[in-house]
Amino acid sequence: MTDPKAGTSAETGGTQAIGEVVSSAKMPVGRFGFRFGLAIVIVAVLMAVLGPYLVPHDPNEQDLLGRLAGPSWTHWLGTDALGRDVFSRLIVAARVDLGVAFLGAFIPFIVGTVLGGVSAYFGSIWDLAVTRLVDLVLSFPLYVLIISLVAIAGGGVKPLLVVFTLVGWVGYARLIRSTVLRIKNEDYILAARLGGVSHLRILVRHIWPNAIRSSLTLLVTDMMFVLLGLASLSYLGLGIPPPTADWGGMIADAQPYMQQQWWLIAAPGFMIGLIGAGLMLIGERLDDR
Repeated sequence: MTDPKAGTSAETGGTQAIGEVVSSAKMPVGRFGFRFGLAIVIVAVLMAVLGPYLVPHDPNEQDLLGRLAGPSWTHWLGTDALGRDVFSRLIVAARVDLGVAFLGAFIPFIVGTVLGGVSAYFGSIWDLAVTRLVDLVLSFPLYVLIISLVAIAGGGVKPLLVVFTLVGWVGYARLIRSTVLRIKNEDYILAARLGGVSHLRILVRHIWPNAIRSSLTLLVTDMMFVLLGLASLSYLGLGIPPPTADWGGMIADAQPYMQQQWWLIAAPGFMIGLIGAGLMLIGERLDDR
């Protein structure tokens, strides 16, 4: 007769072997995706930093006689409805869009980390106040809240950063709070308290460095969502005001001509999708770690 325990152990061993094969297959793919996404982001950052000094034309210079021209050696991606060089505007827009995407995620990251860490560490009225404030922000539909705040604050880089901060900090605060609640009673934290170390030093040296690791993935993916949110707001006329080049604004301006001059929409849309994919690949790799 066949031993059922032997069969069970064989099945378990086979399952573990399959899991190891799948994990070993996913690791090279994950590394390649991370490197590919990192390369995309690095090239985009270099384009944002150096692009305005290398563009062949003034991105705001109008030539009404040459409006809606097709791609050529003079204008690599043609011209828009006002005769402006599309390639130059595409490159210059990277500085605005990537700058807002980074700051629109990083500032909420700082605010949420500080508030979430303080509320969890001290507890009592601090924790109650931050928790209720988080619940208040989350009680509103996200996109309705963003559009309403932008409509009140107005367009432009600074108002948009304020809006993204007011809405985005709650995710980091919740994540940091849950992490700090778990680690604040660890032995090394208790030893630091008994040793007379100040609360500020404990937070800065021991709590926050260990807590923020869990929110790095959220930071990277938030950059992607801020980039998409900025493009959506600019498309609706609530984002970056003209004549400043912006990918969402370029898509909105090109919409009436999309059937004949399809590249006017395809170029900024491709940039948004490519950088968003790069950030997503980086975020997935960080999440796996």
